[in-house]
Amino acid sequence: MHMLEMRHISKSFAGNTVLNDISFSVQSGEVHALLGVNGAGKSTLMKILSGDYVKDRGDISINGELVDIHDPHSAKKAGIGIVVQEVDTALIPTLSVTENLILDDYVNQRRFTFNSWSARKKRAREMLAAINVEIDVTKEISECTLSEKQMILIARAVAQQAHYLILDEPTAPLSEQERQKLFHVINQLKETGVSIIYISHHLSEIKQITDRLTILRDGNVIVTEQTDNIELGDIIHHMLGNQITQLIKPIRRETSSTPLFEVNDLFIPQTGTTINLTVNEGEIVGIAGLLGAGKTEIARTLFGSTPTSSPSCTVRGKKVSISSSYEAIKAGLCLIPEERRKEGILVDSSVRENLTLPSLQTFTSQFIVNRTKEEQFSEKQINRLKIKTPNSTTQLRYLSGGNQQKVSIGKWLNETSEVYLFDEPTKGIDIGAKKDVFKLVHELANEGKGILYFTSEFEELLEIADRILVLHHGELITSFARGEATHTSLMQAASGGVIDETIS
Repeated sequence: MHMLEMRHISKSFAGNTVLNDISFSVQSGEVHALLGVNGAGKSTLMKILSGDYVKDRGDISINGELVDIHDPHSAKKAGIGIVVQEVDTALIPTLSVTENLILDDYVNQRRFTFNSWSARKKRAREMLAAINVEIDVTKEISECTLSEKQMILIARAVAQQAHYLILDEPTAPLSEQERQKLFHVINQLKETGVSIIYISHHLSEIKQITDRLTILRDGNVIVTEQTDNIELGDIIHHMLGNQITQLIKPIRRETSSTPLFEVNDLFIPQTGTTINLTVNEGEIVGIAGLLGAGKTEIARTLFGSTPTSSPSCTVRGKKVSISSSYEAIKAGLCLIPEERRKEGILVDSSVRENLTLPSLQTFTSQFIVNRTKEEQFSEKQINRLKIKTPNSTTQLRYLSGGNQQKVSIGKWLNETSEVYLFDEPTKGIDIGAKKDVFKLVHELANEGKGILYFTSEFEELLEIADRILVLHHGELITSFARGEATHTSLMQAASGGVIDETIS
């Protein structure tokens, strides 16, 4: 029987207390959920456990014996593994599945264990077979799906004899089928005695997959309880405290009938399809699609990140050619990408530097940055978006996922932005941060901006969109006006059940 305990853990950054006397434990073969809104301290606690951060106070023990965890290597040696939310940051895209799986053997100088490629590939297949997963071990990581990358990281951790596995928002990028496959793998690991620390904002999953849960709020433990003994409403109450627990739909004026952004016969290279769409002034247009439907591909093509043979569109009646992201920004388009750490922010730069980067020329005269004006702008966005940060000079890596996402959005809040492309903007963020994102989207629409909101979270579109276009296999196949759609009708259409050739 294995048992891991963290006792009286405290951690501060720049005088700001992030964890205050936290005690947490996980038992052999247990799935223990760690819950809390963004900024509650979950990631910091797990980074201490996985060796990325060093605790200020407290101790960690395994089976009653104190362990010194001061870096990732010492965490692995203690039997602690982690599968991070942004799986691409833990893999090398240009190497094969085999090379990524046995990477630790090379790092730990066990490279002579596998003296031939056939032996290496055999070892890689054995590692995947240990969690009952089949993946072509010869292909590059860049060719793998997010689900496959996640399974590769789990297999690698299990092969390192991890007794304690941290899963950070593991289902955020997964389809329902992939989600159930992950749950099956988790149950198999439980049977072998592996303990899982499970972080997720999908509370329905918590009831389905976990044995026990601990809720953090403002760096403090609020409650630890058997999952079966607590209702979802009580979980939300403990997470939010006195905050509003319901997403309030802000009052909005009627949308204009004046076109702001028009696209005709835009070719999407990755899907091989052509789209037509119009966004009016002050309109929120939802693009509903299942995972793999082509949402990100359309967003990236509209933003000029993906070259296309027909890059022209119209912004406020002016025809523009967008063959690069620079031209898209110049035309008034901005993209909040799905993979924020990979494409939306610079984690090693400060909050201020991220917020002012796209509009740096506004604060620059004769190649000299006016730091006072830059600071005033960043403080304005920090206050407007309620970004929780010690100050504007804090590196983004020290902020929670929800606050990082707010920065990813906030950098585009300038006078030149006209059309906002939101690609899965609430991925991996909590109910409180979602409320703030929804409020901001409504504010932008009320200012006359155009919004394209790409998501597989259909409930969000029913909450926020003026019009919903449904995407299936890269094609916009049907449209719903405000109030017409239901979750069932969106799911039916997204699955290919409804086709309407008059989409615009």
